[in-house]
Amino acid sequence: MENNNPFQKITDDRNFIIECYVEMLSRINEYDVIKLIKDNDFFESDHNHLTSDKIIQSLSIYFQLMTLVEENAATQYRRKMENQENITSIRGSWAEAFKLWKEQGITEDEMLSAISGTNVIPVLTAHPTEAKRVTVIEIHRELYLLLVQRENTSLSNLEQDTIKENIISLLERWWRTGEIYLEKPSINDERSNIIHYLGKVFPTVLEKSDQQLKSSWIEMGLTPDKIKNPDVFPKINFGSWVGGDRDGHPFVTPRITQETLLLHRKTSLLLIKKQLVNLIIRISISALSNPVPYLLSEAIEKKSKALGIKGENAVKRNPYEPWRQYVSLLVAKLENTISNDFSDSYSHYKSSKDLQDDLKFLRDILIDNGMKGIAEDLLFPIERTVKCFGFHLAKLDIRQNSTFHDKAISQILKTNGEKDFDFENWNEEKRVSYLNKVLDSNTPITDVTVSYGAEADNVLDCYRVVRHYINQYGSDGIGSFIISMTHNLSDLLVVYLLMKETQLLNTNIRVVPLLETIEDLHDGTTILKKFLQHPVTKERASKLAYKQEVMLGYSDSNKDGGTIASKWNLFKAEQELSEVGRKNDIKVYFFHGTGGTISRGGGKYHRFLESMPVNTVSGTIKITIQGETVAQQFGNPLTATYNLNALASGVARQTLLSKSKAGKNPYPFETMEFLSQKSYQHHRNLIETPGFINFYSKATCIDVLERSKIGSRPARRTGTRTLSDLRAIPWVFSWNLSRITITGWYGLGESLKTLKTEKPEAFEGLKKSINDWTFFKFLIIQTETNLIQSNTEMMNLYANLDENTGEREVFMDKILTDFENGINLIAELFGEQAATRREGQYDNLKWRNDKLKVLHQLHIRYLKQWRDITDENSTEKEKILTKLLSLINSLSSGLKNTG
Repeated sequence: MENNNPFQKITDDRNFIIECYVEMLSRINEYDVIKLIKDNDFFESDHNHLTSDKIIQSLSIYFQLMTLVEENAATQYRRKMENQENITSIRGSWAEAFKLWKEQGITEDEMLSAISGTNVIPVLTAHPTEAKRVTVIEIHRELYLLLVQRENTSLSNLEQDTIKENIISLLERWWRTGEIYLEKPSINDERSNIIHYLGKVFPTVLEKSDQQLKSSWIEMGLTPDKIKNPDVFPKINFGSWVGGDRDGHPFVTPRITQETLLLHRKTSLLLIKKQLVNLIIRISISALSNPVPYLLSEAIEKKSKALGIKGENAVKRNPYEPWRQYVSLLVAKLENTISNDFSDSYSHYKSSKDLQDDLKFLRDILIDNGMKGIAEDLLFPIERTVKCFGFHLAKLDIRQNSTFHDKAISQILKTNGEKDFDFENWNEEKRVSYLNKVLDSNTPITDVTVSYGAEADNVLDCYRVVRHYINQYGSDGIGSFIISMTHNLSDLLVVYLLMKETQLLNTNIRVVPLLETIEDLHDGTTILKKFLQHPVTKERASKLAYKQEVMLGYSDSNKDGGTIASKWNLFKAEQELSEVGRKNDIKVYFFHGTGGTISRGGGKYHRFLESMPVNTVSGTIKITIQGETVAQQFGNPLTATYNLNALASGVARQTLLSKSKAGKNPYPFETMEFLSQKSYQHHRNLIETPGFINFYSKATCIDVLERSKIGSRPARRTGTRTLSDLRAIPWVFSWNLSRITITGWYGLGESLKTLKTEKPEAFEGLKKSINDWTFFKFLIIQTETNLIQSNTEMMNLYANLDENTGEREVFMDKILTDFENGINLIAELFGEQAATRREGQYDNLKWRNDKLKVLHQLHIRYLKQWRDITDENSTEKEKILTKLLSLINSLSSGLKNTG
């Protein structure tokens, strides 16, 4: 009889993995650790012969095992729905999109147009929330594959026993492997990890993603032949910030950028060569039994001649197999490209577009000669690889802070002998006037032989590295020039000036404003309007295909105004910025600077895309995949495939939705504006209350994070101890580790309470729209998730670290009141308590809470000890710091999304 309990399978899987873990521990005689793993009432004081290191390590592994089991359960649930012909019920899938489109009467050609017009650009970044070593991430992958193998119901008991033994052996290896970075990772370490994903993981994911799209199309009864051409598939391209993002990161030098660009190129070329060599092996078509097309013979002769001896040798190897000969010639030409043998313009590939053309030629030859199946099977994957990765693997974005650029201009002016050189403190009118004058002039203001100062030399040398790379290889590997903290038009024009000085204005590099604070989101439309109407922007528009990228910061707007005001102002900004683009005949697309946590824009991709304002997704989405999120969302192929498809199908759906719903607005925007303003005021009231910085510094481990070894970037942009200078990532991370997760919900409870009291009809209106308005539903679900993850007992324990009783009571009263209001009023909006609606999340926490409590108590004890040592250079303080970092790593595993 089938068990109808939806949690039975995941419970069985959790018990199985705990059984394996306990068996491994018993084999290595770690019996005290077994008690900790099996005993839900474990208190560290009762087992003080068990070292804190053992507690931290054993629970860290336990939490990560729980996460792996939950991830596998989600994958298997989706597989089960596919097998039961419920494929359209999988949220975020292509099948769901096709079903909706069919119901709306959208034609196959319209569907294909939306699919082929979709461009998804995940941008991988390294941020200080990913504390796991690469070795441990590799162990995760191996273990996940073993869990997937267990799902095969046709395996014999003997085979299942073998899998169990393999899991136990892997767990021992994990146990004996260190978890935390004992040395702060370098940019090289972070870059190696990113390149591993780009070169090894994503090519496999791309193939699986394409296959799923094809299968879903056919499964939904759509015309099979229409989905065989790689040209109609979504454009999937990748970006990276590692080695290019220099905002507050002193270690990202021009040399690092140069090395990164060349490493990207080398990795991609070798990836493509490997696939072409594999194609030679598989394309075993004989000329003895198949007529040889004249066009193919002609192409072979032409390419062989251009490649000289190398071409002759390639042809000789396969005398009666012209299809193999042709691909061998492509490999020879690619090898010249890899070795930088550019002696003859026909002997190497100038760009990946030339290789795409050669592959398309082969595909057409195969199809025209009745070999459609071979073209689809053998050529399709490599064509997609070349389209996706090119010869550059990923576009490297160059990001810098506007203040840094201002200093650079001041240094240039000062070195040039200008008396009024303090550009940083000029008003906006004066800045724009000066920048326009220089941009209009043909005379450069810099000289490559002159040193102007640290900031100026850094930015000019970086741009020169980019110019040199473009001269050699073209601009495909270069992403955008992104300006953090864009406050005014002049912040963008400064970049134009720097580009002019380094001969980059005539390229297709985009200059992108990053709007981060609430104020900047408000001002963004004015900034963008002026920028799009600027003569230089107009002159460059055709090179940029009349498209403008705008980056939106989720983290800083959250720190600035709280989660409700942040999300609503982002929503409004997307609408207004899109409209500015339309009025200026420019298509605006957004680069979403999201993180893993809810307070930094995280969440399920399909919900995230559904929550976008209508008519703001113009076929393209660029989105950051940060730190821990890279491993969580793309660490194994099945989860990665689902997430990539959720992004692509979500963009395609939003694009078609915009065409059908443009201008319609049935939702209570005025009520949302009221909530946003009230929550903003409540948030500002909290952070501006005297003593807040002291309370925050005591009740969270922000001081430890500032000394952490889990990311190469400093926690503060300039080193000053102010809230505005603190990076948004450690801001979120620190609160979440204390279970005072205010960054995800503070302000909502007060604003809903005020709304219900002052405007009861509007409150009722919100209740009616909660299930229809995708933006509002996503916002409330996200907020509630963070409320559930909070824990009042732990909140109070951490708050007690602030020994100023009066100060502590003031802040905890504010926080706990808003917490209770939030929980209760969200339940009222949905008409049901969270515990009933969110069984899955409560079930996940049930398997974690008791063990998290043990770690929280340890964390608090060591925080006190560490802070009590006044000698910053003492060995004991350093030892405790290492322990604290291990604790933070373990807590992160238990809480899942913390940064």
